[in-house]
Amino acid sequence: MNPYFRKKRPEEILEEIHRSTLGRLKLYVGAAPGVGKTFKMLQDAAQWRQDGRDVVIGLIETHGRKETADVIGGLEQVPLKQVQYKGKVFHELDVARIKERKPEIVLIDELAHSNVPGARRVKRYQDVEEILQAGIDVWSAMNIQHLESVNDIVQRITGITVRERVPDTFIQQAAEIQLIDITPETLRKRMREGRIYPPQKIEQSLSHFFTSSNLSALRELSLRELADDVDGRMKGGSAPTGVHERILVCVHYGPTAEKLIRRGWRMADRLKAELVILTVVEASTLSPQQKKKIEEWHTLAKQFGAIMIVEDGGKRHAATVIVDVAFRHNITQILLGQSARSRWEEIRKGSIINRIMRESSNMDIHIVADGR
Repeated sequence: MNPYFRKKRPEEILEEIHRSTLGRLKLYVGAAPGVGKTFKMLQDAAQWRQDGRDVVIGLIETHGRKETADVIGGLEQVPLKQVQYKGKVFHELDVARIKERKPEIVLIDELAHSNVPGARRVKRYQDVEEILQAGIDVWSAMNIQHLESVNDIVQRITGITVRERVPDTFIQQAAEIQLIDITPETLRKRMREGRIYPPQKIEQSLSHFFTSSNLSALRELSLRELADDVDGRMKGGSAPTGVHERILVCVHYGPTAEKLIRRGWRMADRLKAELVILTVVEASTLSPQQKKKIEEWHTLAKQFGAIMIVEDGGKRHAATVIVDVAFRHNITQILLGQSARSRWEEIRKGSIINRIMRESSNMDIHIVADGR
């Protein structure tokens, strides 16, 4: 008998029962603003409503686009909640009203949006999570640059740091993902025609974010990410290929730490492996800035479902601590940044990487170059 066909444990059965009570998440994903995600979502909603389904709008951002506003038609809209901040009134998703109305499906645009300070939750995807927990299906839309694990890739492509991001682990909950795809040439034509941004923003957008090279690269990224998602779903019932793989990402204070964590997660996700993040410290000398940075790493680790380890190395060599942790956690692959130690330190004290290779066995060592 195939070893992966086995009797389910009671906790697995309970988890399946719990999942069956949750709402289903459907995502419309695009390479850039203006590809037609919200338009397509509204079109689908109108069709479902004609078929007798209970579909309502929780929040839609038209961005002043007449085509998008027109397709809303007669869809019921749940009133937004008013939030006061710095003397101004802002409108946010009203989760309580949606749960009280309890439709079959609710449309909630701009998944990566950050709520106004003072709102109950920091991020809109967290609002969506609560609505799904209430058993209501959610349709939402986002651009590929808002996916947490591709943040560094997007920055390298566009030169822009995307501040509003959605954890990959949340996206993986989606029951269905639709890629809304148009060519860069068509998107730039829409921009020139004033169908995406107001006239005063057109020329700047065309020469900055909406260049042909940027749009082509983001489109390729979208296609690749969605292909990986489909591939992962198709393999969902087969044996987990990386069931024994455990990846250790070693981070230190510096600009590359978050990049290493994201790279480690992408590797772990593709291998279906467990991810462990390690930083080696001298606890007695930690500064407030270092403690704050470690808290940020804890937050990122939580998003990726990773284990975060802060190891007090004392006076021990960092390589020895890394190898000890690796053996303790049955690590099979170690991910290190190229700048784990300056060249001068390597001359004086020896390379961390070389020492890890000497002291470890049956572990693959991956060195990630700076800026990649």
